[in-house]
Amino acid sequence: MRLAPYDRRAAVLYAHRWAYGRNPAFYDYENLGGDCTNFASQCIYVGSGVMNFTPTFGWYYIDANQKAPAWTGVPYLYNFLTREEQTAGPAARPCELADLHPGDLIQLSFNGTDFRHSPVVVSVGHPAALENVLIAAHSYDADNRPLSTYDYQGIRFLTIFGVWRP
Repeated sequence: MRLAPYDRRAAVLYAHRWAYGRNPAFYDYENLGGDCTNFASQCIYVGSGVMNFTPTFGWYYIDANQKAPAWTGVPYLYNFLTREEQTAGPAARPCELADLHPGDLIQLSFNGTDFRHSPVVVSVGHPAALENVLIAAHSYDADNRPLSTYDYQGIRFLTIFGVWRP
């Protein structure tokens, strides 16, 4: 495996393009618990170009019924991105607000226990603040929405540091 760069620009352009729409190449899970992590995975995939087809613990989408839990599940995506193994696909690490870049991921907990929302960072002001970190998301469809406008009990930030390629 070699670590390749993550194309943040491509991920952000995709996020802007599909924030208020649905790419017909992917199923819309809005009525099955939400589409936010599916949308985040699409953005990250455009920036990485690599899926991981490992059964159960990978990160992939073939069709609505053939996908990894990490493609659409908030905690599963977190676990996949922060894995220690150097296996195919994007890789991230937890970070602070100040370390976010466009194309990175934020996860929100509305009850203080379970993380249930995965918006994608599309812009970060300087210095980074909740008011000038802008996101794109599905389920609560948004583009260029300030992070400060969310009402949440817990938050975590993930910066994507590269893509493991075979």
